[in-house]
Amino acid sequence: MFKTIGLLGFVFMLLISWSAPVQAGQLAERLAAYPGWQHKPALQKTAGDLFYPDWFLGDWWVTSTLVDAVAPLAPAIVTPGFEGNRQLLNQPVSFAIRFIKAPTSGKVISDRAFNGLSLARAYLGDKAVIAVKVDPQSVNRQITLLRSQCREQKVCERQLISVVSDRASESPQPNQFITSELFQQQFRGQPQLYFNQVENTTAYQQVDAAQPTLTAEQVTAIYLSPQDPDYLKAGDRPVVLYRYKLEFSPRSKTNS
Repeated sequence: MFKTIGLLGFVFMLLISWSAPVQAGQLAERLAAYPGWQHKPALQKTAGDLFYPDWFLGDWWVTSTLVDAVAPLAPAIVTPGFEGNRQLLNQPVSFAIRFIKAPTSGKVISDRAFNGLSLARAYLGDKAVIAVKVDPQSVNRQITLLRSQCREQKVCERQLISVVSDRASESPQPNQFITSELFQQQFRGQPQLYFNQVENTTAYQQVDAAQPTLTAEQVTAIYLSPQDPDYLKAGDRPVVLYRYKLEFSPRSKTNS
């Protein structure tokens, strides 16, 4: 299951949160500094949902390609699943996502449960992922139910709980949108309970408004949680960095 944890750790956040503006350019500068990240980003505490620009609205096919994978503290510290995840380098993975209007505000938000399930099944397979649920009390808390084998060889469920704690965004140009989120992951299942922290910093760009297409660069960083025995060695430095190229194309609802 450690490979499963690693996969979910670096693919899991096209999903949730509200985003407050930060000083212009801070997130763009962070992406430009990749892979020389020495600490976590300076973000704000979460509150509510993430509102996207209007040009996100609708149904999309996304092709995600892992183009780089770095373990800055290797060989001393490497997260579970890193070597297995490197096998996905330059292997495109496609899945459906959608952005909808929030019922109360009318602003554009991610359909978190749909997108989370689509993303997880694209990487792990339909049979491995039972469901993705968003906490009705908090859009910042998401639970992924995974199917696995118990010690008694009976099929049982395991849970990956992701909670967004901090986030920020900026829009350098009308056709650009950059977000950064820091979230806590907890994997519940026998025989171990596993924790880590994950950052997703993503720069989206609207390529052509007349024939809508979007592209994005995304960097996912894995940090050790205080429960990890190597936490003091790593501190706030990322122990793994994954870099992706994303391509969005409109999806017909009839082809869902």
